[in-house]
Amino acid sequence: MISFSKKHKKKPDNTLAWEGKSRGGVRGYRFFIFLIDHVGVRFAYFFLSFVVVYFIPFAPAATRSVWKYYRKIHGFGFFKSLRLLYMNYYSFGRVLIDKIAAGSGQAQKYRYEFENYSAFLETLNSSKGLVLIGAHVGNWEIGSGFFGDYASKINIVMLDAEYRKIKNLLEENLNPVSYKIIPLQENGFAHIYQIKEALDKGEYVCFQGDRFIKDQSTKTVKFMGKPAKFSYSLFQLAVRMDVPVVFYFSMREKGMKYKFKFILAKTENEKKSGPSAEQLMNDYLHALENILKEYPEQWFNYYDFWNV
Repeated sequence: MISFSKKHKKKPDNTLAWEGKSRGGVRGYRFFIFLIDHVGVRFAYFFLSFVVVYFIPFAPAATRSVWKYYRKIHGFGFFKSLRLLYMNYYSFGRVLIDKIAAGSGQAQKYRYEFENYSAFLETLNSSKGLVLIGAHVGNWEIGSGFFGDYASKINIVMLDAEYRKIKNLLEENLNPVSYKIIPLQENGFAHIYQIKEALDKGEYVCFQGDRFIKDQSTKTVKFMGKPAKFSYSLFQLAVRMDVPVVFYFSMREKGMKYKFKFILAKTENEKKSGPSAEQLMNDYLHALENILKEYPEQWFNYYDFWNV
């Protein structure tokens, strides 16, 4: 079910760019789908606690990256980092189990809390489209199933090749999702026209701001106190589009609960004199830093993110 090994390519400045491809995982997904359907979600969590022990030594590249994240970036001690290493893998598996369970008709098992929801709902109800920028923290995808009629207007920008086999497996076993995928083109601009078309129709376009692919315009910034690269072209695009921008995070809490956080970064009233791409990027980094400090075990980027 869990595959942490990412293929990445060495860049000239010795930093690593994520290429959006994972290895394996289909048989694991199939097994956990069986557990959830026949034994239950809580037993799947229990079994996951043993599976995680396997991945710590047998996914060495991911383990090194997560260990570096806790020791060098957060500056945690040895034993706290060791505990969080285990919790990070466990949390990732748990949110995948939750996604499967919620998508197979068991959403009632979970509780949901919304932060700044009224302002977000007002933005959704405007005639304009909307750019949502999230990150690979918590379970951002689980929210798409809980926006009712709004879900049919959601477009998620992603590499369509990412998890293709796993995605096909999930589509066979889960209730149909109403959101759409805009496949990200590594070479070409077709996705730009699709994004513009969706926004012109008053729909919502979702990005993950904590990843970039090769040949994207990037900027090296100080993030969590250390230099890291982020996609600058994403924030340039978000500023150029004549729509509001919202940062969105969905974090796993205790007791089968998710907390949805909405941060209005660019409102309808700011569309002409709103933030620059640099300011929007800085605001996003600040919001993401706050999330990572509050939920250090729920950031799921399993490659060498920092250039340190």
